[in-house]
Amino acid sequence: MSTVNDSTNPVTPDLCQFVYLSHITSTGLASASTLNDIAEVAIKHNKADNITGILCYGNGYFLQCVEGSEQALTNLKNRLLVDDRHKDLKILDFSAIAERRFAGWSLRSITLERWMMNEPKLKTFMPFKPNMWDTNEWQQFLDILQGYYEDQERSGELDTQPIKYNTLGVTLGKVVGQHQAFFLIQTVLGGLIVLALLWLMLADKIW
Repeated sequence: MSTVNDSTNPVTPDLCQFVYLSHITSTGLASASTLNDIAEVAIKHNKADNITGILCYGNGYFLQCVEGSEQALTNLKNRLLVDDRHKDLKILDFSAIAERRFAGWSLRSITLERWMMNEPKLKTFMPFKPNMWDTNEWQQFLDILQGYYEDQERSGELDTQPIKYNTLGVTLGKVVGQHQAFFLIQTVLGGLIVLALLWLMLADKIW
């Protein structure tokens, strides 16, 4: 596990930010409601612990930014480390902050492949591969999401509930879309093999 800013930005017990990325596991993919389950349970705990933030999922990766007291975020980090629905948890930031980015969201969840297509600023981050970003890029990404949050707050349309989506459906849909040509070729080849076998069987009977 690697960390950024742990030593250069000492954490105070007042208000901290915890940002991490991880990769979904086969266990996470096995349940169609994984993202909904994570969001619903997290919202319940986060409200009790006064944690706010945002959870992003795309291309098999989770990117989460949460805000709260040092102790509350440390407890959350420890729970995340033993959650078998994701792996390779990498801490991007755990540092003191002056104010919350997402004060009205106990946890907002976003499926990024869908949302990015309608947001010009986010298109530059496609395909979503946060494991390859440098520090400036994930900070810029969160700045854009914060802008989206502030726009909703100003308009009085703050979206506090998680979006309902199907983890497995999103992932499989992406895979099938990327490999349609491969599947088509395999289907055609399979059909040709069957025809060749039938021709040989009939040829044996004729001769």
